[in-house]
Amino acid sequence: MHKITAASILKAAVFTAALALVPLKSAGADTEITLFGSTTVQPLAEKLGEAFEALHSDIMVTVGGGGSSVGVKAAGEGTADIGMASREVKESEFQEFPGIVVHTIARDGIAIVAHPGVSVSNLTVEQVRQIFSGEISNWSGVGGPNQVIVVIAREEGSGTRAAFEELVMDEALITSGAILLPSNGAVRTSVSTTPNSIAFLSFGYLDPSVRGLSIEGIEPSVSNAKTGIYPVVRPLNMITPGPAGGAAARFLEFIMSPDGQAIVSSEGYISVI
Repeated sequence: MHKITAASILKAAVFTAALALVPLKSAGADTEITLFGSTTVQPLAEKLGEAFEALHSDIMVTVGGGGSSVGVKAAGEGTADIGMASREVKESEFQEFPGIVVHTIARDGIAIVAHPGVSVSNLTVEQVRQIFSGEISNWSGVGGPNQVIVVIAREEGSGTRAAFEELVMDEALITSGAILLPSNGAVRTSVSTTPNSIAFLSFGYLDPSVRGLSIEGIEPSVSNAKTGIYPVVRPLNMITPGPAGGAAARFLEFIMSPDGQAIVSSEGYISVI
């Protein structure tokens, strides 16, 4: 029978304390993949994760939101296996996190959407810029009725907003009178229930509850975006702290496979293979 002594108790306590210092992430490095970031990429990542788990029952894929800036930071600081961003990674972010690696898994159009009751069906890029900057504040300014335009936009840090600002707004700022919302889903719900409203929205969130407006006569569709004639298209990126390894690498390989890209297309995004 083992004799319990003060020395053995101390030794056990030291061993237990040492175990507590081991990061939990390292223990499950090849059994769990964590992703955080863009709310545009989030539902797509969840679908891809479900399909991957069906093939690899020993690996769990955990997906959270927070926005594109959160995704870049999570990857850069190593608090997630993969960060998600629905925009280009900024040069300042590469400088802050020099080891990160960007994996473009899909492309996405940004649609200009309005409440279904809005009669205007087509805008120029310049008119969109003027509406979202507040220069045009009434639908009559773009051929519609004499009704005040309700501008709805994403909050700061959103990849959808950053891409919209880069591709459409140029140097103009989004009006301070805009209603700011935290996700594409919230934007869609708000536009669908707010008369005379307008917003920008990921193609992946388009449905009959909102009206997609043509830009320069081009309808917001995956086929038009894929051929390059629709003007507002951005990358959907997954970001790793360095070269991907282990389960994260296997997940990214699956995403870039024909089966993974078929899911990208089925969810309304543009495949990259």
